[in-house]
Amino acid sequence: MIFRSIKWTYDELGELIRQAARIPDAGERIAFISGRFLGIPYRESTLIGDTHVPENLVADLSGVDCFTFLDYVEAMRMSSSPDDFPLALQKVRYHGGVVTYRTRNHFFSGWTIYNSGFVTDVTGEIGQGRAFSVRKELNRSSYGTLLLEGIEPRAVTLTVIPADAVDQEVASGLRTGDYAGIYSEREGLDVSHVGIIIRTKDTLFLRHASSAQDVRAVIDQDFFGYIKGRPGLIVLRPLDLPVKISACA
Repeated sequence: MIFRSIKWTYDELGELIRQAARIPDAGERIAFISGRFLGIPYRESTLIGDTHVPENLVADLSGVDCFTFLDYVEAMRMSSSPDDFPLALQKVRYHGGVVTYRTRNHFFSGWTIYNSGFVTDVTGEIGQGRAFSVRKELNRSSYGTLLLEGIEPRAVTLTVIPADAVDQEVASGLRTGDYAGIYSEREGLDVSHVGIIIRTKDTLFLRHASSAQDVRAVIDQDFFGYIKGRPGLIVLRPLDLPVKISACA
């Protein structure tokens, strides 16, 4: 694994993982880990691999985009020691834990399609009858071309809560540690952005790696302010059941 960080040495990362492993609730563990990422710069294209360059397992904590941020948090959440982290990251980021560009989870819904066992889709439950289903062909643009070269398109059915239906009643079903995907109406995509729900006594936040020019860092942002005017919401919930980390076959 290629490891980079401006905030932690690998030993310090291991201590963070060990501290988090003592927190029994999955959502609170995610809140603890993700809180340590606040202020880390937003940075795209930190992974190594495409159709022409061999894939490498990369843990680049010096800068994250919205999805690698979730990758690292979930892999740390699944780990009980630093020795677990590389294999956990493989299982979170790649279908079947196989490190190739083709098997990388390029889409948010891949976490439930390919990697069942650590999250579950609770969008319909939270939507309380207001959610809708939509059929999409991921990675196929409206022109019929591929959005990502070398990645086979896949037809999926998504459950989405319209953003204008996300009122206080619906939002009451959101829990700290839920993974939130902002639904995209663009052909070929499931979401346009992802983050983590953080609930405090008085406020509901979206913790995310913001690409806004005046921010470009991991921040906490008012959830209702962020979701307003967006197309919709998809919610994946971490499972409390421990995930066994074992070597790939």
